[in-house]
Amino acid sequence: MTLCDSCGERPASIHLTQIVDNSVTTAHLCEQCAAEQGVQTTGSVAKLPLSGFLASSVNSGAAAAIQGAEDAGACGFCGASIKDFRATGRLGCAHCYAEFESHLRELLRRIHGATQHVGKLYLDAAPIAPEDAPKIRAELKDRLRRAVESENFELAAELRDRIRSME
Repeated sequence: MTLCDSCGERPASIHLTQIVDNSVTTAHLCEQCAAEQGVQTTGSVAKLPLSGFLASSVNSGAAAAIQGAEDAGACGFCGASIKDFRATGRLGCAHCYAEFESHLRELLRRIHGATQHVGKLYLDAAPIAPEDAPKIRAELKDRLRRAVESENFELAAELRDRIRSME
C-alpha cells in the first residue's frame, strides 16, 4: 500500500502522472490532500459515458464519425451494433473492434488526430529505408483509394500529400 506523498499518513488513492518535456513525474495522493490541491477525484467528477461526450462534441465532428453508421450491421460474435456503442460508449466484445474498424478508425482520427498509438513520448517519424519505400507507398495508395471511396476527403488529402512527399 502506497502512502500519500503529501501527508504521508493516509493511503494514496489518487495517482497522477504528468509528462512535461519528456520527463515523467508521478504523485500519489489521498483523497483529502488531492481535494486540498484542487484535484478532482472520481467521486466529484460526473460520470460521462463516451456517448455523452460524442453528443456534446458535435463541433469537433467526433459525433459525425459514427453518425449514420447504424446500417453497419451487428458483431457476428456478440451481436452488439454501432448503435449500441453510440448509446453506451462501450463495445460488446473484442471482436467488435474488427467488425466496426472503419467507423472506429474515423472516430479516433477525429478525436485524437491519429489512428495509431505511438507511445507515451512523441517521437519523430523514423526514416524510411529505401527498400521499404515501394511497399509503404503502395499501402498509402490503397488507404487513399479507400478514403476516396468512403468520401473521407480530409484523410485522402493527407494521404495524397504523404505520397507526394515520398516521390
